[in-house]
Amino acid sequence: MLRLVVPKGSLEQGTFQLFEDADLGISRGSDIEYRASIDDPRVADVRILRPQEIPRYVADGLFDVGVTGRDWVEETGVDVVTLTELQYSKSSSQPIRIVLAVAADSPWGTVADLPPGVRIHTEYTELTRRYFEKHGVDAEVTLSYGATEAKVPEIADAVVELTETGRALRAAGLKIVDTILVSSTELIANPEAYAHPERRKAMEQIRTLLNGALEARGRVLVKLNVEEDRLDGVIALLPALRSPTVSKLAGSGAYALEAVVAKSEINTLIPALKEHGATGIIELPIAKIVH
Repeated sequence: MLRLVVPKGSLEQGTFQLFEDADLGISRGSDIEYRASIDDPRVADVRILRPQEIPRYVADGLFDVGVTGRDWVEETGVDVVTLTELQYSKSSSQPIRIVLAVAADSPWGTVADLPPGVRIHTEYTELTRRYFEKHGVDAEVTLSYGATEAKVPEIADAVVELTETGRALRAAGLKIVDTILVSSTELIANPEAYAHPERRKAMEQIRTLLNGALEARGRVLVKLNVEEDRLDGVIALLPALRSPTVSKLAGSGAYALEAVVAKSEINTLIPALKEHGATGIIELPIAKIVH
């Protein structure tokens, strides 16, 4: 039913893992193939292409649904529907930033400080031109094919580059003077396909699965038993996603509790629960959380 395109490159591994976690595993013959498939009746075809191209291909109707970054949607300026943000990037769950950076020893502290004719190198030429036009700066914007941060100061006066932490820019002797765009990975759709009721339903179901898999990351389910006189103390310890589920055990004065908690807290939580009277403590992995 749906023609899907997913990103090759830095987002490739994270995207494949997310679809696997969502029980939408992407299969292909080898790591270098550009055609793939998903064993699901809602997905008819899968391609693996560069994220820079995906917004335009989706907008043109070559694909119904795609995964790409907000940065490339903004760069291409095409008309697509954002189905959801997918909070992961090439190495973390944090969004990336598109920033303006200059030499660390430069006197320029804001975009307004840049002189007319300033040389800017970037992979995001259209986004950058619009940014400087907005700020009234006459900039010479040149497409960079890589190693952009290494071009200051001999080749470029400043760069517009993506970063997650800013560490690589600092290591190259640059400082950030402005954030142009905060960009997350997105699930996008062709507007005409989205207007089709059957395709739209399939898109929304896939969105639910992907978001559910992301929501479950870093969380576990804790189940335990506790006597009634210790119940309030144990409940107070549980940093639950929502209020814990509490059920009275048949034929006794004890209760069964279960709660979703952060995996990072479990190593201190379980001993504390035991010390407060919890018994039969079980930690279980979670595949999806759907609200």
